[in-house]
Amino acid sequence: MAYLNSNQLKQYNDLGYIAPIDILTKSEALETRIEIELIENKLPNEIDKSGRYNVHLISPKLDSIVHDSKILDAVESIIGKNILVCSTTLFIKNPKEKGFVSYHQDAKYIGLEPHNWVTAWVALTDSYEKNGCMKMWPKSHLEIKDHNEKFNEGNLLTRGQTVENVPENEVRSIELKAGQMSLHHPRIVHGSGINKSNDRRIGFVIQSYIGTNVRQILGKNGVQIARGVDNYNFHQKIGRPNSLMNKNDLKIKKQENDKLQEIFYKDSNKKGFY
Repeated sequence: MAYLNSNQLKQYNDLGYIAPIDILTKSEALETRIEIELIENKLPNEIDKSGRYNVHLISPKLDSIVHDSKILDAVESIIGKNILVCSTTLFIKNPKEKGFVSYHQDAKYIGLEPHNWVTAWVALTDSYEKNGCMKMWPKSHLEIKDHNEKFNEGNLLTRGQTVENVPENEVRSIELKAGQMSLHHPRIVHGSGINKSNDRRIGFVIQSYIGTNVRQILGKNGVQIARGVDNYNFHQKIGRPNSLMNKNDLKIKKQENDKLQEIFYKDSNKKGFY
């Protein structure tokens, strides 16, 4: 059992995040990386740009992480025993590339309300300062902040959404070893820098685990039941992958990603690179 203890819950409630939490072994993280890179080799461009969403629908290794009991125990401690999976994202930063993530709040654009949800960020490679680990602004989850939409080059966010004037002296780097994860609140301000190392930095983000009482107010997208029961039925249910790169699963992934694009660019007259 991996339920959060009282100190961890206090940190989450007070600061807006918890890290690190041990989830996978190093070998399990490596095996997952190998499967991701196999998909990249077999299906070029399938998980590039907007294709990086919902890769768990075509990857049994990523799917097993999404439904890992240790993660679900920790998530249950925060949002309750009835848990849905509402999309995932791969954040891959290749060495020497300019990709970064501007400071932002997930809750600003995702459309999931109420905020009874949590994001799990699982490191499939070591994630540290030099290769662009995630950074959190503690206690910034207490309110939604203004964002500028920059659509700027290298920004891995859809609109380049950016919270300005984040106090760098208060920001904390969330360094994780391969197989560890962090959990963060929908409203915490977070971002990450470029990868200055000689290897890829791969993060798998379950974005997000939601309580069954949470609605999608900007559109529609399918969910998986991860634990418990759904007595609300606000969302269409989708299944788990049949096999690696299964043709039918590839179609479902595309359908879900098309729906996500509608949500992410709701009321925008411009579309970003990702």
